[in-house]
Amino acid sequence: MFRFVIWLARRLRSGSSSTGQANQAAAGESGELVTVRLPDGRTVNGQRAEAVTGADGGPLGQNPTVVLVAPPGGQGPRRHWYSVIPRWVRWTALIVIVGVVFRRIVAWAVLAVLSGLLHLFGASFHLPSVSFGWPWSSSDTSTSSTLVGPLVLQKVEGIDKPALGTSTFNFLFTHKVSKPIGILPCWYSATFYAVGRASATVDLNPGASWWKASTGHYVLRVLSKPSGSAPGEVAITMSLPDPQLPQSVHDVSIDNTLSEPVSSDHSWTYPGLACGTIIKPQFAQSVLYAQAQAEAFQQATSLKSVTQPLIAAAEKEASTIIDANFITPTLNSLNYKVEQFTIKWVPASGTSG
Repeated sequence: MFRFVIWLARRLRSGSSSTGQANQAAAGESGELVTVRLPDGRTVNGQRAEAVTGADGGPLGQNPTVVLVAPPGGQGPRRHWYSVIPRWVRWTALIVIVGVVFRRIVAWAVLAVLSGLLHLFGASFHLPSVSFGWPWSSSDTSTSSTLVGPLVLQKVEGIDKPALGTSTFNFLFTHKVSKPIGILPCWYSATFYAVGRASATVDLNPGASWWKASTGHYVLRVLSKPSGSAPGEVAITMSLPDPQLPQSVHDVSIDNTLSEPVSSDHSWTYPGLACGTIIKPQFAQSVLYAQAQAEAFQQATSLKSVTQPLIAAAEKEASTIIDANFITPTLNSLNYKVEQFTIKWVPASGTSG
């Protein structure tokens, strides 16, 4: 048994020796290619010396490497254009590009993690709301821009009260009483300082026909759509009927607390015996008020120094009511804000192109 083991070991040793010789012979026939990096950083291909003989016909040495170097000015191995860029720069650029393209997903994931951590530690902070979405999906998930205009117009059509532009103005008026006795001129007059108050009216909802698209009285343009926590922007242009000045004396009033007499005058016969018995300068308040009201109505409908402030006050009040009470709250609820709001004033029977 011991002899058999020795014989088997000799056979295995002789087999490996013959195999090595065969491999060396094959290497001598084909040559083994190796890559060598030179001191200047270039890489060249070489061949094992078993396949190469020297001048005397023998091998060059114990496993030397024969390197064929390109002549000066020759081109070395081709290198890719991006090999000059450091690897960390390339990875950073790739991460940034992926983050920009999938920013909605990244923001959603970051906020989800933060929300979970805050909830875990019992902290309560208001984080912005970002919905999950792919880059090719629409970012406007709240309200379609085609619905913004009709929803705002629906609120405007619900206005049931006009806007009033009120202005105060002062003036002088004279009240005169004349009762001649025969050829005797008997008259008495007094001049009063009065303060009047009048209002111009703006119809904020002239009716459904006024808001038809063909009239051009209402135009809403979406300048930008909501993006994450940033609201969208719109521009609105509206046309309303011109403010209406007071229509009757009952549309104006007199402030009695600020009104007072400033002067008086009478005929040469007053307060003579004849005229003094029939003329009494104590005028009734109702008479004076009615006369002052009529004078104030006349000025509020014809005198430019009074009508222009009235119209300006009415236009400002109408703009404030529509914007602050109807347009801005409605758009804010839809995640939009008013970037531009303009009101044009046209005759009640006119149209705007």
